[in-house]
Amino acid sequence: MRIAIVNDMPLAVEALRRALAFEPAHQVVWVASDGEEAVRLCAENTPDLILMDLIMPVMDGVEATRRIMAESPCAIVIVTIDREQNVHRVFEAMGFGALDVVDTPVLGGSNPKEASAPLLRKILNVGWLMGQSEKRVTPVSAQPRVPGGRGGLVAIGSSAGGPAALETLLKGLPRNFGAAIVLVQHVDQVFAAGMAEWLSTSCGLDVRLARDGETPQVGTVLLAGTNHHIRLLKNGTLAYTAEPVNEIYRPSIDVFFESVAQYWSGDAVGVLLTGMGRDGAQGLKSMRQQGFLTIAQDQHSSSVYGMPKAAAAIDAAVEIRPLDKIAPRLLEKFAK
Repeated sequence: MRIAIVNDMPLAVEALRRALAFEPAHQVVWVASDGEEAVRLCAENTPDLILMDLIMPVMDGVEATRRIMAESPCAIVIVTIDREQNVHRVFEAMGFGALDVVDTPVLGGSNPKEASAPLLRKILNVGWLMGQSEKRVTPVSAQPRVPGGRGGLVAIGSSAGGPAALETLLKGLPRNFGAAIVLVQHVDQVFAAGMAEWLSTSCGLDVRLARDGETPQVGTVLLAGTNHHIRLLKNGTLAYTAEPVNEIYRPSIDVFFESVAQYWSGDAVGVLLTGMGRDGAQGLKSMRQQGFLTIAQDQHSSSVYGMPKAAAAIDAAVEIRPLDKIAPRLLEKFAK
């Protein structure tokens, strides 16, 4: 993979170079010391992937991500040395289309290959996303549903560009919204708690990580919070599971949507937002086949028109809507 590094710290650049050297297929095509230089170099020589720092002189990583995704789009992974201090910047960059975030590898440890493993795994995931073959189709057996049996549920899936899209959508919903909400966002578990806190603060809703064994409740927005998948069980509770182990998206939107199609006995809406790849498309179709309303974000308002496009291509969405029109539709659906 052709990889660019954007970082103003020589030690961080060297750590990234050493980490990438453990995988001979990776080639560093250029290095930029600030965001402005990165924007220029990306336009001249667009790489497969950029490893983007956040705090830099001249232009920071957030603005550089925004400019690159608008002018010379490519895959971007945020690499930061202090995620707790930069959590808001991380999600702002992801809102502009950054795919994921990972800690900067540490030089001088006893096992440098082990220290490089999280970064190399992220890069492997990005490679899968960019070159992924058609996803498997998991048949969902029809289950009798009792109208209103468990109340209302909104199941939302998002990936690249998702944090900002989720912020916009949730800001359009009141605190007394008449349905439970469960979010599945492609984000590493070390950043999930920060994302829930960020959404809760910015949207004014009660957003927290979903707990194993709890039931979705009206008035609470639950975010999948581990690198395992989250499922709805037959008894209406949520559970984290490592299966299916071969699913490259963790947590997988398809896995959650398909469990909702199979087991939710009340009314439900599936919403698939911006993101790269195809995750969520088949699960959204499964929900549609069970008679649920399904909504996909439109191309114009998507930061990355991948997952919603895949859903539209297989006729999984009952409605395709601009981002700012999704919350009003949910309010109409679950009006108190």
